[in-house]
Amino acid sequence: MRSNVALKVISNDSERGGLPSWAYENDELTELEKEYIFRRNWTVVGHVSEIPTPGDFMTHDVVDERCLTIRGNDNVIRSFHNLCRHRGSRVVATERGQCRHAITCPFHGWSYKLDGALRSIPRAETFGDIDQSQLGLKPVDQEIWMGFVFVRFKGEGPSIAEIMKPVEAEFEPYRVADMEPISDTWRFEFDVNWKAMADVDNEGYHVPIAHPGLQDLYGAGYADETLSPDLSRSFGQFNDTHKDWGVRHYAKILPKMDHLPESNQRAWVYFGVYPATVIALYPDQVNFYDFQPITTRRGAMRGRNYGLPDTRRETKLARYLSQRIDRFTTDEDVQLIKWSWEGMRSSAFDDLILSDLEGNVRAYHDTLRDRLPVIGLREAPAPGTLAAVNAQLLAQR
Repeated sequence: MRSNVALKVISNDSERGGLPSWAYENDELTELEKEYIFRRNWTVVGHVSEIPTPGDFMTHDVVDERCLTIRGNDNVIRSFHNLCRHRGSRVVATERGQCRHAITCPFHGWSYKLDGALRSIPRAETFGDIDQSQLGLKPVDQEIWMGFVFVRFKGEGPSIAEIMKPVEAEFEPYRVADMEPISDTWRFEFDVNWKAMADVDNEGYHVPIAHPGLQDLYGAGYADETLSPDLSRSFGQFNDTHKDWGVRHYAKILPKMDHLPESNQRAWVYFGVYPATVIALYPDQVNFYDFQPITTRRGAMRGRNYGLPDTRRETKLARYLSQRIDRFTTDEDVQLIKWSWEGMRSSAFDDLILSDLEGNVRAYHDTLRDRLPVIGLREAPAPGTLAAVNAQLLAQR
């Protein structure tokens, strides 16, 4: 495990720009992003510990898709579209809950077994000669990795295990699959394009100025790297001394975690999973957070924290303090995201100018341009033509 990592250097100074400003304002592009970026790639629903017994479920909505993840009577976790086959209603309406014997749609009472098969239809005789065996809940592509439940709504591509293979050995000592929730799920929306969130989150060049808490915690030993088009890594080894009250007490009180190697006892590590998920490994806990578009000009962030069972007073205090540092950091980032978003809409904005220390932003933009090539055009296509232009660019490869 490395405490110092290589930076992805942008060697061509003419390529230090980012995505064009129109890409943060275009409604047609947002619809393509929903299709090509969010429906066709992996997103985290939650952790297996959130649904420990048969009938327990959790849901996740993203870009007009609705996912239901439920543990069956056979103890198998499955994911389905949260969509009744009758009229398209949600079959469960809450974020989490328990279906004791069946999943029953609150609209007309169609019910499904916990494995998704159709169980019964009220007044079934009024539907004529329909094949009920073909009307179970539609499954969603699902994979469980290190306890996290990932889903993908459409398309094909590498599995999460393939994507995360380069960092699997680094994850294993944390025993993430054995963890349980230590916080509520948090979620908030604000008026920015989702890519403005990713741009701020994808680099640590701003840490010394914008995040005094993080700079005090690990700023002297922080670095980013791009591992693949689908995966990035950021590593921060704790500084030797700390000035901030919360940071100083966190570093002082954090107990030794016997399951972790020495190199990770005093470090925070972040992994960015394309398109918009981050998993953070701390000695005392693990968390995930993600971004998603609501509309072109409104986005959402959500996340949750998990930890191994640990009744030590020091661990409880360390977890409180590390979450406190994270809350301050999130507030700081939200302000930066808003400022960046506002700047892109100004007549004075020309382009981003990326440092070598912002290599992960460049790599992320490269991935977006590769998978949605229209986003790389300096000028927006004529209204009503964006999808066709993107299809043409894909066909020319």
